[in-house]
Amino acid sequence: MEKLNHGKWSGTTYGNGLMHRWLIRLLRVTDVRLMYAFATLFVIPPTMLVNGRAAKAIYRIYRRGLMNGRWRSAWLTYANHCAFARIIIDKFAMYAGRKFRMDITGYEKFASLAEKPGGFIQLSSHIGGYEIAGYSLVAETKRFNALIFGGEKESVMANRERLFSGNNIRMITMQPDMSHLFTINRALDNGEILSMAADRIFGSQKSFTFDFLGRPAQFPQGPFVIAAMKEVPVLFVCVMKSGAGSYRIIVNEVNVPEGTPGRKRAEALAREYVRQLEEVVRLYPTQWFNYYNFWDSDGNQ
Repeated sequence: MEKLNHGKWSGTTYGNGLMHRWLIRLLRVTDVRLMYAFATLFVIPPTMLVNGRAAKAIYRIYRRGLMNGRWRSAWLTYANHCAFARIIIDKFAMYAGRKFRMDITGYEKFASLAEKPGGFIQLSSHIGGYEIAGYSLVAETKRFNALIFGGEKESVMANRERLFSGNNIRMITMQPDMSHLFTINRALDNGEILSMAADRIFGSQKSFTFDFLGRPAQFPQGPFVIAAMKEVPVLFVCVMKSGAGSYRIIVNEVNVPEGTPGRKRAEALAREYVRQLEEVVRLYPTQWFNYYNFWDSDGNQ
């Protein structure tokens, strides 16, 4: 059966298991700021040269999407790669046992739904360090189910499993035969939390098209169709890096008019999600991590 993936971006963490294990060991005894500096000076420049297609794609977002000049777009492209490296370092620092300060905006929205008997959906995107929320934004009374891409490295998956298991979090891996949908349905029927990204199209998923940063872009229908069919509340959560040792978690409700039926409700939820996502991208432009041509699947602008 055809492998389920994204045609333009694999979504996996760089490196192999041995490299990951050594990085974790190093971060147990090294200040993350030293690792940030090393990555900024010695890792990012050659990475941008070797992986020029990714740099060109994110440059296009700053130049044509956010309408910056050439020099500012070039600087933002470099700053974006540095931000991505720092968030990856932070992720491995957490695997090594490090804790980060979390400032949460809108926590009462999450807590209110967590206290109710029904399930709900928590949407994410590839902006900031969303995985960090898995160690902070948890509900004692509800299991948290995270839908994840199945192509991630085994070493990363093992570390996620180790840390998530202590926070009542279960990972649901996307399967080529779509059998993960049965697990998703059971989780929501049992009043649990379902977390999924809603800004990338995987496999042959159907999509909605909305204007995003001034140009038509495709977003997957799946997360919004599930929310509409199950008639469950929806939150949009972003986890943005705010300092060397801190993150800001932003929790917003994704609301549409009551009584909006079926597919129209799914499309309305998607449109509101995209609106909120664009707001966050404009606030944190260097923390948007989609390194492919987001607007045009054939690579042309």
